[in-house]
Amino acid sequence: MENQVRMKATIGLPQAVALYIGAVLGSGVLLVPGLAAEIAGPASLVAWGLMTLLILPMALSMGLLSAKFPNAGGVSHFVTKAFGPQAGTLVGWFFLMSVPIGAPVVALTGAGYFSTALGWGETSRVLIAVLMLVIGVATNWVGMKLAGQVQVAVVVSILSVLILAIIGSIPHIQSANFTPFLPNGWISVGQAAAILFWCFIGWEAVSHLSEEFVDPQREAIKGVTIAAAIVGVFYFLTAFATVGTHSYGSVSSEASLVLVIERMLGASGAVVAGLTGVFICTATIIAYVGAASRLAYALAVNGDAPKPLAALSKTYQTPLGGLVFLTVCFGIVLLLYVTGTVSLSTLIQFPNATFLLTYLGGCAAGIRLLKGSYLGVGISWLSFLLTACIFPFVGWAVLYPAVIVTGLWTAGKINVKWR
Repeated sequence: MENQVRMKATIGLPQAVALYIGAVLGSGVLLVPGLAAEIAGPASLVAWGLMTLLILPMALSMGLLSAKFPNAGGVSHFVTKAFGPQAGTLVGWFFLMSVPIGAPVVALTGAGYFSTALGWGETSRVLIAVLMLVIGVATNWVGMKLAGQVQVAVVVSILSVLILAIIGSIPHIQSANFTPFLPNGWISVGQAAAILFWCFIGWEAVSHLSEEFVDPQREAIKGVTIAAAIVGVFYFLTAFATVGTHSYGSVSSEASLVLVIERMLGASGAVVAGLTGVFICTATIIAYVGAASRLAYALAVNGDAPKPLAALSKTYQTPLGGLVFLTVCFGIVLLLYVTGTVSLSTLIQFPNATFLLTYLGGCAAGIRLLKGSYLGVGISWLSFLLTACIFPFVGWAVLYPAVIVTGLWTAGKINVKWR
């Protein structure tokens, strides 16, 4: 997609690294280490090690495309260049319609973690979630320079707490907790790896911000490499601390990080863990709101979305139309949740299929567009195959992208003019 007006290039390497980490190091670090350990026991660390090695090609496939084709359209732009405008528009709408549901789910997850730690009720959870979403929208409205700086501060806070938890867990790690190492057989390691895959999706989100990189070659490739290394190491060490202290089980698996921190800090550790949950989920929201609002702008400029979504803030040159659209969607989703019309467990499943289809499209585009690089093509194929193996497990959630396809097909049939 060729944009009529380019947004300001304000994202340097530190901000790029923080945005990548924030997009990937999400609520999974709070939940998944304990769940994976419950499935495979200490052998879950094998799955973590394998996934830590595999995230680099997944990350690099998006980083190489962002460096070569920086554009607010992100994955949608890559797919357009590889397979034509219809495919690019479809993938763009898949991602765009993932965030209006995904961001409130992330906000409610982080807010729930914090409110539970403090013994607060559902009303407090919703209010905290609203505040997190407001922060995500406001920082992106003021501009990616501020959003990047906020993201750096948030990510530093997250990593500081994780370092504290990992170091503090050392005295409580016992060798007995690593035996038996393989209690449920090698199949359980594969089952754990399937769950872990969800912890490493997010690299595609920052591709929508690539137009605002000061030096796309440097920020995209070096930034994604640094972020992948940091994310992989912290995920593995958090999992090691969870297994070594046996902070998991049928009741406690979903709050394993809380248990790790509580062993070190006592009761106040729950508050620290709750705040960490808010920080982690806010970082994810900032990254995805930035990505979706810029994609909305790119689609509208290209005539593939309603024209108002192309509106830019006169003061900050940020995608105001996209941010307003997301704000309205967030309000609707939260209203459906508060009134009990839709449960959180149901909401979580809607974006799964659209996120995976977006990633499949991006990897397929990498296979075609990175032909000059054996490394680029190889890692794109690896990422594509890994993602394709997961897609069949989305189940009924495939109905959501089907609805999006039907809507776009209907708009085409009745000749809707968005230009």
